[in-house]
Amino acid sequence: MLRRARELGPPMLVPLAWTVAAAANAGTVSERTLFIAHVVMAAMLALFAVTGRADMREGTLRVWWSLIVVGFFVTAAGAVGFQVETASDPLLGLALYGWMLLPAVGFLDTGRRATDGHLVYFVGAAGCLLGAGITAVGVVAGVDSATVAGPAVVGLAQTAGIVDAARRS
Repeated sequence: MLRRARELGPPMLVPLAWTVAAAANAGTVSERTLFIAHVVMAAMLALFAVTGRADMREGTLRVWWSLIVVGFFVTAAGAVGFQVETASDPLLGLALYGWMLLPAVGFLDTGRRATDGHLVYFVGAAGCLLGAGITAVGVVAGVDSATVAGPAVVGLAQTAGIVDAARRS
């Protein structure tokens, strides 16, 4: 049952996480809610890394396992960012951009190794980069709609990749 949850959880949780991120950038989700979400995500990532380790020792699964472990620390940094006043912006930025860009590495590796259906992974990686860029431009230029659109683009790209991977497993 735990293995099945590890296979089917990400296709549901990835779009949910990016929907919450876009909503947060639109100002409709409280910081307290985001803090709780980061703590829950960090716990889930730790559990996933521990329970999935035996099944993720080789090939592209090894790459994804490594990204999950790094993602745990990225997510934990985001949780800390909600609790400290100094250095909160860099920690929150690390969490946001970390999760925009980390999966791009996994998608590129998966696309490179895939014998069939590799295009969805390359498009997913491109969507991660595009969404991160849109968000960064929005932050720098003060364009609120871009800070909502960026996570939406990332969410669509990552959801396409993770749904395809779950379908193939």
